This record gives sequence, C-alpha cells and structure tokens, in this order.
Amino acid sequence: MKFIKSFVFTASIAAVMTSCGSGAEVISTPIENIDTVPLKVSDLTEAEKQNWGHLDLVKDTIPGMSVDKAYAEIIKNKKGKTVIVAVIDSGIDIGHEDLDGVLWTNEDEIAGNGIDDDNNGYIDDIHGWNFLGDAYDEQLEFVRIIAKGDKSNPQYEAAVAEYDEKYQEALANKQRYDQIYQMVKSADETVATHLGKEEYTKEEVTAIETDKAEVKQATAMLQNMYANGFNSSTAALKAIKEGVDYFTDQLNVNLNKDLKGRKTGDNPDDLSDVGYGNGNVMPSEKGESHGTHVAGIILAERNNGLGANGVANNAKLMSLRAVPNGDEYDKDIALAIRYAVDNGAEIINGSFGKYYSPHSDWVRDAIKYASDNDVLFINAAGNEGIDIDETNVFPNDAVGTGPEVSKTFITVGALEPKYGSGIIAGFSNYGKINVDVFAPGAKVYSTTPENEYDTKGGTSMAAPAVAGVAALIRSYYPKLSAEQVKQVILDSGIAVKTNVIVGGEATDVRPFGDLTKSAKMVNAYNALIMASQIK
Repeated sequence: MKFIKSFVFTASIAAVMTSCGSGAEVISTPIENIDTVPLKVSDLTEAEKQNWGHLDLVKDTIPGMSVDKAYAEIIKNKKGKTVIVAVIDSGIDIGHEDLDGVLWTNEDEIAGNGIDDDNNGYIDDIHGWNFLGDAYDEQLEFVRIIAKGDKSNPQYEAAVAEYDEKYQEALANKQRYDQIYQMVKSADETVATHLGKEEYTKEEVTAIETDKAEVKQATAMLQNMYANGFNSSTAALKAIKEGVDYFTDQLNVNLNKDLKGRKTGDNPDDLSDVGYGNGNVMPSEKGESHGTHVAGIILAERNNGLGANGVANNAKLMSLRAVPNGDEYDKDIALAIRYAVDNGAEIINGSFGKYYSPHSDWVRDAIKYASDNDVLFINAAGNEGIDIDETNVFPNDAVGTGPEVSKTFITVGALEPKYGSGIIAGFSNYGKINVDVFAPGAKVYSTTPENEYDTKGGTSMAAPAVAGVAALIRSYYPKLSAEQVKQVILDSGIAVKTNVIVGGEATDVRPFGDLTKSAKMVNAYNALIMASQIK
C-alpha cells in the first residue's frame, strides 16, 4: 500500500462505523515512567493543535520536539548556515505564501531558454525537477506487475492474490463509507429541520426532547458522532467524504489494471533512459497537496504572521516531483536522489513507500550514493500499523533486516499529540531494526496548495519533522558529518520507558523500546545541545 496516501482514517470514524550515544549531557531528563509527566487531560487549544509538534513534553504535557524551546533558549539570535533540503514527493506549490521565500534556485540555469546551461542533464531546472511530466494518477506497483502479464515474474502470483484481496477490501470500504455518509447527512438534515436552523451546537442536540422516532434516531446518531471526537456534523461529513473519495480513487485509479498513467515517454525499466520530465514542480491540481504539506513541515517561513511555522530556518527547498497518486517508479526515485545529491542537497526527505519494488537495487544504490556523499536521507516508515522488520518495505537501505548500505538513512514512525499509552499513532509502522525513531506525525497542520493550510496525518508528516531537526543541526553545527547528525538525532531523543498501544489495537500493548531502534522520540532541543558538545 502506498504511503503517499497519508490520509489516515481516524478512530472516531471507525467508531462511528462500528457503532452505527555520544555521552554528552542532555538537559531534558529521559522519562523513566509515564507518571513522571502529567497526562494532558484537556483538549488541545486551536493554537496547540496547529503547533503541537513544536511544543515541549515537560512544559506543555504534549509530546512535541521542543522546537519552540530550542529557538527561545539555544538558537536565539545565532546565525546559521543555509542548508538545502530536497523534498522528493508529489508536486509542491512553490508559489505558496509560506514557501515562496525559502526556495532553492539553481543559479547556474537560465530560466526558460530551453538550454541545459549547467550541463547537469536537466533543461530549465530552476527550483528542482519534475520526473512525472504531465501525469499524476498511477497504479500501485503490484497492479503494474499484473498489467505487464509476465507470469515468470517471481512476484506475479503474490501480486494477483493481493489484488483480489485489496480490490474487495476497497469496494467494501467504499460501500461502508457511502452508507455512513448518507446516515450522518440524513441525521444532520433531520435535526436541522427540527431545530429550524442549519447550524446548531452540541448542547442544542443534547437538549432535544421529542416523541418523533426519526428525530430520536437522528439525535442518537449525532450524539454518537460527538462522542467519537467530531464537534459538528459538518466536520464529520467532511472527514467521511474524504474516506469515500479515497476508496473511490483506489478503485478507479490505483487498482485499475487498464490505467495508462505514465506519460513521460521513457522506459521505466531502463535506468539509462534519462532526460524525461520537465522543470515544472508545481502540483497538477489543487488536490495534489501532499508535497506542499510535507515541505511546510520542514521549512515554512517562520514567524511571518502566516499559517504555519516550519521546524527549520536557514533552509532552502529543492522540489523533486516524483511521487504520483499511486506507487512511485523506482527509476524516478533513484534519479531524484542522485539529482538532489549532485545539486547540493544536504538532506533528502522521502515521505513515500511501497511493498513491491522491481528495481529496489537502483534505489538502494542511490541511497548509498547519498550516504557516500555526506547527505542524510529521512524516510517515512509507512502507515499500515505493521512491523516492518517482518515485511519488505521500500525504500530501505537494506534488504529486509540485512546489512545496511548507508550510514545516513533514518526511518521515522509517527506520534500522536498526547502522552501516555496512546502516544504511538495507530496507523504507524514500527520495527526494532528498521524504524530508528518516532516523531510527531498525527494531526499535523501545515501548508497546502493555493495559500491554504490543512491538518494531515501519517508517517509522511513525521519524516519531515525529523528532516527539519536535521536541517537545524546542519545549519548551526555545519562541521558535523551526516553520519554524526544521524547519531545525534537518535541519541538525543527523549527515552520513553513505558508500555504503549501498538497498531491501534488496545489489546496489543508493548514497551515503546520494542518498536524502534533508539527507543526514543526526537527532540530538537536535546539534539542541538548534543551537537554543540561533539568535538
């Protein structure tokens, strides 16, 4: 299942459906027991919701990365070095009001002259490169395997079996979401008519007294909706409609064996067939918002009075459009990584992934190339709530749990904005070997196309949080190697020594330390302190 679809169905929707080191001193003390930090019992304020990943566990009782504390107490008025961060993702709205001031520009290229001025193999690559050309909709990789019809492919039978399962699952989910949408819509209309107003409050619904069966039923439906986290029928209908659209898209696009998505004219099975695509890194449509959201988490302009603050200042955005509405092609990812390295990126963010990869060796070689050239690669763990030590997931810097080819590859799981047993996002993948750290990834507010902002969740949002921390370290402590920066991020995190719910299953409770190599959640404040003490 592709990670680019970072829309994660909340527990509240599911409930509605069901019921209807370095040795350096670190100032923040590692948490030994859940009782040492008071649990957040009140709802987050709107300001906290929009900034929770930057808050401090001890001060705010919210498991953020202490970014605000780091700026207030460590960075202050320090001058840092500019760091180029490459975001390999869907299209990015580089004209966004919160991103347009932090763009990487290829100074050796003359815009619009149709010439490869810098001889890097890409014509008019001013702010990056678009490996998808004019396309966006694409199949999942196992569907492409089936569509090729090559039964000698060792993955063919597994792909067919998975297709049958996934298609029926998507069909059933679409029908279920359609049904729930109609139920909530009907309840909303019934209550609105009864109250004589389109907009009404939770309190007004609770106060309804009636003998009419249909009003009683509608009221019960809405109260159940409130109990599961929605403040209004409008919010519930919006979220449920997103579910309907998601599964409709799966059926019509991602699982469509007849779809011809690629339009670049190259051979995706020939790594030497290069030069395809174009320099337009913008989204093809407003709904292509994933890359813009990811970019904002890393480096949206800080304190400019607009919607969101990125983690990093002194960072420049290199945009690489290579992730479609479906599974990415190995060739595009391998070439995008190499482009980033060759054009000066010090950090690469990859918020994508899949479970079939015909040319995984191409991507692994590119990941090694990044490592050999002192570039960090920050990778999303995936959104299926599974142990990726037991499942091949791509990209990875190793085959399974085998030897790693890179010293600078970091895989990140996602946290919820609440400390306690539910701190691990139910959708987040995990793994004692293959997941290095956890970071804020659920309910993250960031930039979306056309100067808008939205909240999204997924390990796709956790990876750029860590990429932002990496950019801070590389900016203020530029003498550290990428390998040292990785070790700082892993060693300086806050240790969580408590039991947590895994995969959203309340009966599956394990020590946090069993889910990740470092047994820690990333902390920018600690990381900068540790980085300052490395000789």
